[in-house]
Amino acid sequence: MKKVIYVILVLLVAVGFYYFETRENTQISNENLEREDQQSQEQSDRDGIKSLSRKDFLPDSDNQIIHHNTYSLSYNERHEQAEWTAHILRSSDIRDVDYKRPYFEIDDMVKTGAAHWRNYKKSGYDRGHLVPAGDRRASKKDYEETFLTSNISPQIHEFNAGIWNTLEQKTRYYAKRYGELYVITGSVFKNSKDEIGTENVTVPSAYYKIIYRDTDDGGKLLAFLMPHRKSDESIYNYVTSVDQIEQQTGFDFFAQLPDGLEERLESSKSSRGW
Repeated sequence: MKKVIYVILVLLVAVGFYYFETRENTQISNENLEREDQQSQEQSDRDGIKSLSRKDFLPDSDNQIIHHNTYSLSYNERHEQAEWTAHILRSSDIRDVDYKRPYFEIDDMVKTGAAHWRNYKKSGYDRGHLVPAGDRRASKKDYEETFLTSNISPQIHEFNAGIWNTLEQKTRYYAKRYGELYVITGSVFKNSKDEIGTENVTVPSAYYKIIYRDTDDGGKLLAFLMPHRKSDESIYNYVTSVDQIEQQTGFDFFAQLPDGLEERLESSKSSRGW
């Protein structure tokens, strides 16, 4: 009888700890988003120009959305990785500093448990960043936060170090040119066949990146959808519409925009004006 009572007590303590930790992480997540939004408002007040905030265009999700200090993500437990990430990229985030590359860490804010970095070991795939470390060099803390396993996806090395890297560099070029961007990056699981590791991390069939910037006429969108394979082509051969990415992923991006403007921007497949 004492053994049964002891087991019940242990289970009750474990359940209580889980719910307490989950509630605390949710509070921290929400505070991170509110703090960044407040900083954006203060920046707008100082400059007299509206500054972008992560809250502006966060996509919806049926899965857990986590707000870290400088980026948000939606974690898909079935595929053991983020299905999308969102961050503001400013010219001030892009600095020529040589931070020491840290070890990858498990994201303890994922309530279902983020995939372990060991899934990637000897898998033949890179630990590919969704929010690039190069986008978060404003501080060492921001840089290190990109090395959470919730922010990585299994990528072929030639893709990760090749055309995907070129796209990341071009995005930073646009941020320096225009001052700030809203960036959404994610994986496409449709038609994915391979998995890696003991936790069955899905190898995506494609990746996408959507870039938004404010303009006097309501903004501009530039979207890329890249098959997950080596390519020597120009990144502009993979320019697509946001509508096409929505069809591949099932998400509704930029729903916060007025309907007419959203329809016009999301149907465009042009890089003109960038």
